[in-house]
Amino acid sequence: MPIEGLEESGYLTNETVFSLTEKPDRLAVIGGGYIGCELAQTFRRLGSEVVLFQRGSRLLDREDLDASNLVQQVFIQEGIRLVLKSQIKRIEQKDSVKVIHYEADGQENAVTVDEILVGAGRKPNIQGLNLEAVGVKTDSRKGVIIDDYLQTSNSNIYAVGDVCMKWKFTHAADAAARILIQNALFAVAGIGRKKLSSLVMPWCTYTDPEVAHVGLYPHEAQERGMEIDTFCVSLNDVDRAIVDDETEGFLKIHVKQGTDEIVGATLVARHAGEIISQVTLAMTNGVGLGAIANTIYPYPTQAEILRKAASQYGLKRLTTFKPLASKFLAWRR
Repeated sequence: MPIEGLEESGYLTNETVFSLTEKPDRLAVIGGGYIGCELAQTFRRLGSEVVLFQRGSRLLDREDLDASNLVQQVFIQEGIRLVLKSQIKRIEQKDSVKVIHYEADGQENAVTVDEILVGAGRKPNIQGLNLEAVGVKTDSRKGVIIDDYLQTSNSNIYAVGDVCMKWKFTHAADAAARILIQNALFAVAGIGRKKLSSLVMPWCTYTDPEVAHVGLYPHEAQERGMEIDTFCVSLNDVDRAIVDDETEGFLKIHVKQGTDEIVGATLVARHAGEIISQVTLAMTNGVGLGAIANTIYPYPTQAEILRKAASQYGLKRLTTFKPLASKFLAWRR
């Protein structure tokens, strides 16, 4: 939704912000997604006073609730002012400053800042490409319409990247480009084609601590009718995290109920983006929690949090089979 006065007052994006030559004393960030959160914390640590506006009731609202709450607590501790459930009414330029008029909790208020950073997402840039002339269907929000094989409505044209995919990440575009090459150049009569949906896609929000995720969230598993078991380990239980004084965080790992098949995981930690790759590797290659439980991790490392979660799975499995074992032994007697 356009904000009255935003264009006239001027604003920064996640691309133009790096052209700044001076630190703004007061910065407003619009949007509490990964871009807004990353840059809000960055500028706060550089010394700017930061106010972050979010329309929803929490930051990173697509992430695990506990992960979102932890990041919010850290932001508040660091002095970032959060204005949740807010709606910006208008912005006006007054000399060299910008005044943001907004409504939150049913009350109207205003805040004065030096710069405004819009981190509320982007829309695909498809204007001027004349795609309709070659029969390529588009959508103003989704961009170029593709199927699961990265093929557009014109079977001779493929598309990849932010302009057409729900995953707006560099590594996602790179992985999809490999599928595109396979499907466009090496699949004969459709044989050997690969699907975009087959990718196990991790991502990471580079706040401190980082929030990394791969696979399904519990609500997505529920929507698919899949029952899951969840194993959670706090970084307070990981010796290396304690030594590093990096205990703000946790791992939640989800498996299909009754099995060790990993279907998703969320990790909040200083180096979550590094550690989540081990979960992605396991999911991609069909390695379950049982195999991770049997893997020796160097001590002390923060990655040991994975083995601790796997040990919880092993303990649950042992507990499940204990009554059966008791009955068997009783029968043998």
